[in-house]
Formats: sequence, structure tokens, C-alpha cells
Amino acid sequence: MPEKMSLDKVSATPEAFALLAEIIADHGPVLFHQSGGCCDGSSPMCYPRSDFIVGDNDVLLGTVGETPVYIGASQFEAWKHTDLIIDVVAGRGGMFSLDNGREKRFLTRSTVCTPKA
Repeated sequence: MPEKMSLDKVSATPEAFALLAEIIADHGPVLFHQSGGCCDGSSPMCYPRSDFIVGDNDVLLGTVGETPVYIGASQFEAWKHTDLIIDVVAGRGGMFSLDNGREKRFLTRSTVCTPKA
């Protein structure tokens, strides 16, 4: 996985940390990728780290615990003035995401960036 500087633009709710811990216990280290696709644009996809190739145009937003969170460059351009919060809601996850088949799934929420002190 290429080294990328983290922008520290992502956080997670306690519920997201709990679901992430379940998934890591089942699958080992994972990563999130926020692609902005047509169907699940607000759902970060969760993949085993060893199965996902981070592209040259992917942007590292930060980490949730020790889990890196990437976003596609074009999606980052649209969301660069926001901070993202990974949360959990009821329902099925994306088809290829590790939260698929569970009673809950990850969801990205956003807030407008505030200057950091």
C-alpha cells in the first residue's frame, strides 16, 4: 500500500468503532474507501487491507483507530470542505463491503470544516 499523508478529516461514532471491531475480529485488518458511486455514495466500503489496491488518485482522509480511510480524488474535490464521520445505521451494507450481510451498515455523514486551533 503506498504511503500517503493523512489529512485528519475523518472520525467515527462509538457504534462505528464497535462494528469495525467485529469486522476486524472476523477478517483481520481492513480499510475504508469512500468512492462516491451512484448507488452507495454515502456508504464507505470496508475491505480487507490485503484485498484492496489503493490507487494513485486516492486520498487518505485519516484513520478510524488504526483503520485507514481513503476517498477517490474526484469525490474528495466535492467534499474537501467537509469533515467526514463514519456512523452505523440499520440495514444491509454494500455488495462488496465487509459490513454486507449484517443487521447494520456503515454510513458517512459530513460536517462543514471548522478551522483547527
